[in-house]
Amino acid sequence: MKFLMFFLLFVAAIVASMVGQGGGTYYTPIQVWLGVGFHQAATTSLFLIMVLSLSASLIFRKAHEIDWGLVGIIELPTALGAFLGGRLSRDIPEQALLLLLAVLLTVAAFFMIRPHRARPGNLQAQPGIFTLRRVHDGQPYDINLLLVLPLMAVVGLLTGMVGIGGGVLKVPVMNILLRVPMNVAIGSSAAMVGITATGGFFGHASVGHWEWRSSLIAAVAVFIGAQIGSRMSARVDKALLKKVLGWSLLVSAAMIALQAV
Repeated sequence: MKFLMFFLLFVAAIVASMVGQGGGTYYTPIQVWLGVGFHQAATTSLFLIMVLSLSASLIFRKAHEIDWGLVGIIELPTALGAFLGGRLSRDIPEQALLLLLAVLLTVAAFFMIRPHRARPGNLQAQPGIFTLRRVHDGQPYDINLLLVLPLMAVVGLLTGMVGIGGGVLKVPVMNILLRVPMNVAIGSSAAMVGITATGGFFGHASVGHWEWRSSLIAAVAVFIGAQIGSRMSARVDKALLKKVLGWSLLVSAAMIALQAV
């Protein structure tokens, strides 16, 4: 059973890193299906996201597809929200957390299945106190702080509770709302999910949810999987892959919801 879990986590790391995700939308359900308690599964998932993020970021950094300034702006409220979510999870019934996970998986599936075109940089907004202009590799885009900071804090809170890094939500937010070019959104998300997961992980670990032995073994599989997936990222049909993964998330959401009720 342990071997099966590690193998499935390895495969999940490959496909998640291809599209700039941390893989938490798969890590937590896989463990829950194989009998791991929810709080332990969520904590292990966040630890694995940290490992995948480090592994994938090494590749995306070489390709100059990470906007570190954007990462710094978005991740402070997200990581703080994730830390709070991890701590609060102790006081929330496992059934409620399972239902929350099912809802988040459904939302994530919608963003992955719904086709949307990669949007160019937005040159219409005027930079000001609450609007920052970013330029990455000659591609400009504006960040509305009043919109993105509270939104990311909520994303961090919810994803920290259930052990996902939120990459599947951050990529569409960056591309659709902030008009960050898709390649930069994917690369930056790969770095961001690790920071978000770190906040959530320490929140869970501070209340005794971490089982370190299994986590360290699984981390090796995830690190190798992320190296493979991030290198394959430029060669795969991301639109088709995202749709396939989106439908699989819907199936996962249904199974998690049935388990909760």
